[in-house]
Amino acid sequence: MLERLVALENEHREVEARLSDPEVASDNRRFVQLSKRYRELDDIVSVGRALRSAQADREGAAELLAEADPTEREELRAMAADAELEIGRLEHEFRALLLPKDPNSDRNVIVEIRGAEGGEEANLFARDLFEMYRAFAANHGWNFEVLGAQSSDMGGFSEVTFLLKGDDVWNRMKFEAGPHRVQRVPVTESQGRVHTSSATVSVLPEAEEVDVAIDPNDLQIDTFRSSGAGGQHVNTTDSAVRMTHLPTGLVVSMQDEKSQLQNRARALTVLRSRLLQLEQDRQREAASATRKDQIGGGGRSEKIRTYNFKENRVSDHRIGLTIYKLEKVLAGELDEVSDALVVDERTRQLQSDATVDGA
Repeated sequence: MLERLVALENEHREVEARLSDPEVASDNRRFVQLSKRYRELDDIVSVGRALRSAQADREGAAELLAEADPTEREELRAMAADAELEIGRLEHEFRALLLPKDPNSDRNVIVEIRGAEGGEEANLFARDLFEMYRAFAANHGWNFEVLGAQSSDMGGFSEVTFLLKGDDVWNRMKFEAGPHRVQRVPVTESQGRVHTSSATVSVLPEAEEVDVAIDPNDLQIDTFRSSGAGGQHVNTTDSAVRMTHLPTGLVVSMQDEKSQLQNRARALTVLRSRLLQLEQDRQREAASATRKDQIGGGGRSEKIRTYNFKENRVSDHRIGLTIYKLEKVLAGELDEVSDALVVDERTRQLQSDATVDGA
């Protein structure tokens, strides 16, 4: 690891020098890329140097111990043991920082929530998830922007799409993709029986124009009159937009804005992000499987997480985590679940990395 550290220290110095180059400073895109790499290297080098120092402390304590008189040995053994513990902690942190970065880690995300099985109760649950993520975003200081929504008869969402912008937003929200199941007595249930319903959550990395080129000739754009709440503009102008990408068959509809131009822009944002995800899936040679992994069929038996109201319980089935804080989780206090998912991913990556190194 220390040999790797020397190479990273050299790269750290090179990137620092390039950042002071006037040509780089005048190229905003290149400057941002190098600044990001410099911050990554800064963290790695800082931990690596602390590791090197801890190893030196251990070696120094061992040398002193060999020459020490009996009255000093106990203290030197304690120093060596402390250094050993610190080395173990820093080695783990250093290896974690060296793991390959998720290619979407710096992207914002587009989240789509749809009511699935359970009729109107599923749509009401979709709204609960929407409110949960809005509060979660506020807790993390992320920007939250609704792109489009289709309200249901009782105030739920048959579908809602929103954009999240902020630090670390992809690295946390990507774990929310999949079928979510709720077990509770619906407001439509007159006999107090618990029902099981579900909503699907899809999390897309936001794509920029440079990421996905869309040929205008590949788009079929239909306009229609908006429906639902929205004031006097509703049903009076053809402001709603349905955009179909002919090569893939992907369809995006937007109707929340009064301007057809604004709805077109939002539909294009969502379409571009769906196409980016599709291409990333294809590159992993599992396009259809990956999409199905995220949203499944929306059925009650498929789920990544269950929200049980009677037991005040939230269970994430991927990592076997159960906590009895349903009200707090739905109020946006999702960090205990989110942190556990982040740790689980890192642990699996480290185990995989160790297996490769040992092969």
